[in-house]
Amino acid sequence: MAVSKAKKVEILEELKAKMKNAKSIAFTKNEWLTVEEVTRIRKELRTANSSFTIAKKTLIKIALKDVYGAEIDDSLLPGQVAVLCSNKDAVEGFGKMNSLTKEILNKKEPKIVFVASYFEGSVKDWNETKAIAALPSRETLLGRLVGSMMSPLSGLARFLDAAKTELEATWNSKVWDLKWAVKVEKTPVAETPKVEEIVAPETPAVVEEVKTEEVIAEIAPETTEETSVEAEEAQA
Repeated sequence: MAVSKAKKVEILEELKAKMKNAKSIAFTKNEWLTVEEVTRIRKELRTANSSFTIAKKTLIKIALKDVYGAEIDDSLLPGQVAVLCSNKDAVEGFGKMNSLTKEILNKKEPKIVFVASYFEGSVKDWNETKAIAALPSRETLLGRLVGSMMSPLSGLARFLDAAKTELEATWNSKVWDLKWAVKVEKTPVAETPKVEEIVAPETPAVVEEVKTEEVIAEIAPETTEETSVEAEEAQA
């Protein structure tokens, strides 16, 4: 089916817009793709911030030259060609397409094959493109980096946990019990009152006072009588 000139201009502008926003561009050879499969590929690639556009090779070559000033040889674009643009991560779209080829389009003869790419400012052949497609994405690399950073911390945590378990088994006590024991040991013990503080200090004084009063009571009458006799004799 012939494509009108207006439609070609529309497709060209769409290709140029997608290439401008792309971190990398891959070209795939496609054979016997159904409309349903193309729709599913585009849907899956959107989750990887990528797009998939089937177009004429002449339009693809013009768009690449207009946007990046790069030329790609016809020998690198055999058969029906599609453009895969990765918009956020330079290799994320490549990896997603690899997964789709294995999971969705798992046939004896693959329906989609990488044939070339435009990566980091230059055109790559199918061999280089295949190697790029095998690279992990940025998110995967970050995940591995975080995992490698956490590994020593996990090892330390396991060591400390093992040490704690061994300590509890050896002393038959939990760490909290050990802390409590230290706390109790540091608590000041009240001093035992001295014996002399227990005995009432006033008791001897009371006894002495009582004895004095008794003595005075016994002596007082006799003293009074003698005083009266002496007074009478003085008057006489």
